Amino acid sequence: MSKPSFDLKGALRLILLPLAVMAALTIGVGLLITKVLQTTTLAANDEGVNEQLAHGRTAFLNTLTDRMTALSDMPTIIIATAALLILFRLAFKRWNESAFLVLAVFSQSAIFLLATVFAQRKRPLVQHLDPAPPTSSFPSGHTSAAVAFYCGLALVLTLHTHRLKALNALWWLVGLAIPLGIAYSRMYRGMHHLSDVGWGLLLGVVCVAVAANALLFKPVLTERRGDTRKRQERDGLATAHRAAPRRF
Repeated sequence: MSKPSFDLKGALRLILLPLAVMAALTIGVGLLITKVLQTTTLAANDEGVNEQLAHGRTAFLNTLTDRMTALSDMPTIIIATAALLILFRLAFKRWNESAFLVLAVFSQSAIFLLATVFAQRKRPLVQHLDPAPPTSSFPSGHTSAAVAFYCGLALVLTLHTHRLKALNALWWLVGLAIPLGIAYSRMYRGMHHLSDVGWGLLLGVVCVAVAANALLFKPVLTERRGDTRKRQERDGLATAHRAAPRRF
């Protein structure tokens, strides 16, 4: 039986602690907003962003933000993650990339749902263009899911096309543009405050970083160094063979 390509015990140690800290911070910030800052100028300015966006709504932006939001709806993210789980396994002949993406997406979702239980923040006081889900406003689950999935995908692709700078720039252009577009769309459509999407972005980034550090960076870089060493050994043998004197 072949050994797994990553250290499971080490990965759990690298995963559980930072995610627990992030969960505690998310709940703490949510309680701070809802229990302490709710009647302050900071909260009023937060609400003012949604009011300004609501006043500037147009039919075109209504349609555009609706389609952007759909890119991070729960069914979309779940189906796309499941598909890439299989695709990555077939393409890379191992589970590292698949496990990384699943962990990034699942962990942000778990922390998001946990935070909404403790920090019951109301939606912005503007017209809502989407049906309000049962979860509260803080943090933005659409935004954190978008970062986890699209930035996670960009990271996987970059690690395997690291020598193609133009292609890498394209991966990250798309991987960053979609979450930022979704963050704007959630505010525009009256579903989240600026602080909700701001923390959603941070939550997604942290979950991607934790998952990548545990399951992706070390295995991939180790394998890359191994491949380089093997090439150097082959090149050294070939050079020695050419330099060896011929016997007649």
